[in-house]
Amino acid sequence: MSPPALRGFGPLGLAAIALILAGNFLFAPLSALLVLAWAYGSETPWHELGFVRPRSWTKSLVIGIAFGALFKLAMKAIVMPLLGAPPLNTHYHFLAGNTAALPGMLYAVIIGAGFGEETLYRGYMFERLGKLLGRSRAAKIGIVLITTTLFAAAHYPDQGIPGVEQAVFTGLVFGGIFAVTGELFMLMVAHATFDVVALALIYWNLEAKVILWP
Repeated sequence: MSPPALRGFGPLGLAAIALILAGNFLFAPLSALLVLAWAYGSETPWHELGFVRPRSWTKSLVIGIAFGALFKLAMKAIVMPLLGAPPLNTHYHFLAGNTAALPGMLYAVIIGAGFGEETLYRGYMFERLGKLLGRSRAAKIGIVLITTTLFAAAHYPDQGIPGVEQAVFTGLVFGGIFAVTGELFMLMVAHATFDVVALALIYWNLEAKVILWP
């Protein structure tokens, strides 16, 4: 396979995009793994996908954990109630006290969401759309909006409208940060932490207790 053809938007490049986007229909994070295979085969530099070494791994880790946890608590306690979301996530309420389900869910939120979704929706989509739209401020705003729309839509089948609403906020925030920094590691940590906190609130049946807006 020709690296330029894979990086382009001809038949081979479009086929690669379609294959990558379809990957998660089989299992997560297959799409992200296909992104890495595409990057290798197309000779795309890793930094163009956001795989950049942080100046401090420890600092990025701490910031990601703190930001992800506070962001989730703010969404659950203030933002989602204002949007009229129910106090309980009914789709995932089966996880309350369900210790047997924790390993699978931790894999899903840390690997599937933290690594997988950030690689796909931020790293890969920003790189592809950046090649089409350019790197201007207007283009970056457009890319944030496009990727947020796709990210939010992906949450509708299993989480309904509340999931879409939450994904709009997270997509805008994570996408905005990535547009400025071009770095994935902190966002991966923040995204995984966001979802782990959500899981903890459900598991310990604390969802309704953290809501601050009546």
